[in-house]
Amino acid sequence: MRVFVTGGTGLIGSAVVAELLTNGHTVLALARSDVSAQAIEAAGAEPLRGALADLDALRAGAAQADGVVHLAFDHAFSSPDALAKSVAEEGAALAALGEELVGSDRPFVTVSGTPAVPGRASVESDPVPTDGPVGGRGRAVTSVLALAARGVRSSAVRLPRTVHHQGSGGFAGLLTDIARRTGVSGYPGDGAQRWPAVHALDAAVLFRLALEHAEAGTSWHAVADEGDKVRDIATVIGRRLGLPVESVPAETFGPLGQIFASDQPSSSSYTRRALNWEPKHPSLLEDLENIQP
Repeated sequence: MRVFVTGGTGLIGSAVVAELLTNGHTVLALARSDVSAQAIEAAGAEPLRGALADLDALRAGAAQADGVVHLAFDHAFSSPDALAKSVAEEGAALAALGEELVGSDRPFVTVSGTPAVPGRASVESDPVPTDGPVGGRGRAVTSVLALAARGVRSSAVRLPRTVHHQGSGGFAGLLTDIARRTGVSGYPGDGAQRWPAVHALDAAVLFRLALEHAEAGTSWHAVADEGDKVRDIATVIGRRLGLPVESVPAETFGPLGQIFASDQPSSSSYTRRALNWEPKHPSLLEDLENIQP
């Protein structure tokens, strides 16, 4: 398959591009800069110059491909306005990609997040939230899945709070960055809330499996660790950085504070059975041992 990939140079995207190429696919990847284009070429893929906001470039990429994997997102978490802008930009991009694929029966795999369900681990059949700070992402993904009724083999790979590799990435990576900046490895509340996690290389395999095999309108959970306590995550970060570990106000985490404070374990039992996906790489707590002081 010739696959158009957005976000192909990020932590997850670079792993997905490598996974696709290793398994016989060719890749056309969106590149927003010369540096990105060079990285894409070095990986063995073909760059297509353009940014996520360049809807004409997105349509052109999708038109040239047998399938699309969307991963790009501007992780602007500095303020509610910046986050809202990133969410709106992604929503417009998904709509443009989807319209290009209507009636083609081609696969369209988009990225999503595992939902939080009070009192239990979320499962693949649970709906994603459509309100709150990132509710717009949920609405956009729901629209992508609805393209199944319009001749698109759309699916969503739901990522957990942390997708990690070599000790970096995701919410745990944000905790590390904040710890370096503030001198405290902090966690909101009592730290008993749980965050699911997956290694980037394991997530990449699931994106490929969804591209190749997922039925239209389906959602899948890229979850290896069902839920690590945030206090335990902060403890490893603090030990690796030589910093104190303590509870801090949710406001410390900016517009994501509310999400950081919630308990949100997630299951991938159905995904593992249905797509024969089995994570093989280190767990989050193991991988955080790669953090360097």
